[in-house]
Amino acid sequence: MIIAEPLAPHLVQARAPDPAMFAAPDPKPPSARRWMPKRVLVAKSALEWEHGRAVAERAAALGVDVVELPSDRLNLNFPDDPRRAYAEAKATMALVVASPSKRKLQPIAPSADWRVDLAEGCPAHCSYCYLAGSLKGPPITRVYANLPEVFKELPRHLGMGTITSRSRHRQHEGTTYEASCYTDPIALEHLTGSLSALIAYVGAWDADAQLRFTTKFSGIDPLLTIEHNGRTRMRASLNPKPYARFEGGTSPVAQRIGALRRMADAGYPVGLTIAPIIAAPGWEMAYGGLIDDVAAALEGAEPDLTVELITHRFTEGSKAVLESWYPGSGLDMGPDGRTVKRTKFGAVKHVYDKDVMKTLRAFFEERIAERLPYARILYWT
Repeated sequence: MIIAEPLAPHLVQARAPDPAMFAAPDPKPPSARRWMPKRVLVAKSALEWEHGRAVAERAAALGVDVVELPSDRLNLNFPDDPRRAYAEAKATMALVVASPSKRKLQPIAPSADWRVDLAEGCPAHCSYCYLAGSLKGPPITRVYANLPEVFKELPRHLGMGTITSRSRHRQHEGTTYEASCYTDPIALEHLTGSLSALIAYVGAWDADAQLRFTTKFSGIDPLLTIEHNGRTRMRASLNPKPYARFEGGTSPVAQRIGALRRMADAGYPVGLTIAPIIAAPGWEMAYGGLIDDVAAALEGAEPDLTVELITHRFTEGSKAVLESWYPGSGLDMGPDGRTVKRTKFGAVKHVYDKDVMKTLRAFFEERIAERLPYARILYWT
């Protein structure tokens, strides 16, 4: 195992954030599906930041009800009925200031060395959503106004990675930063411009690093002309069309694949996040067709392409939350074909059993090698 040494200070030349990076994106409406909150609650301290003011102005220009709060306390006042409260929360965006604890970077295995959060919460309605067991309270989307403070943490962690930087197969990526752990940044980009700012910031570095994000949305237009210098990898999060019914409010699968090709044509390294892989009847035909569709879309390009394969799993806590949010969704979270897996922190997850996992993995590795021979599979989990 090769462990990367920390970069010498003279090699870390990440410039301070340019205020121009935090401007709102181009107001021309893209053709992709866009989430539009019913209201944006603006914490008082968020307006102390240029980016916070830009986001509030952008939302107001799009016709969203922008409510400036007298303090940083979010007065939600949601209905007592859980279903109505869920609907109100999902229609609400809060513009807040990320606290020091929220800005602290954490390792995020197996994806990246470090997790960097631009927001917390997602407006999509996926009935398998892992955030249901990770985030507490009503599922509102919180967007961070203090991007310069968020960005400041990144250079301090260059050369200090413990995940991909210590991987024999991925060390060449440099220090990796994942920007989509607790949100889908493309779902919010037309309102915030936060991801565009981060891509431009990392693209201006003179350092060995890679920014990563994954998305179920296709609104990538604002990213196509950014000087990314190959330091950002966009991954399309995909499931076959028959299973996309579990992904409410997201872009159609075909549009996501089209966005992947457009990003590749713009010079970005790209990837597939096939997740969560669902072993429902007919899965071989469904996922085989999905891989065929990707191969057809990328024909003639053969970009720098990675693949991440993540099987469906859940905890008892997330199952209870999801079944309350999406009763009757039809997603199988029963015991058949499942086994229990304990994490290093003692948490219990329900995953597919050994035989199912072996069958799934063999299929994906063979089909990807056949149809996308230039792709690199980063991990299977």
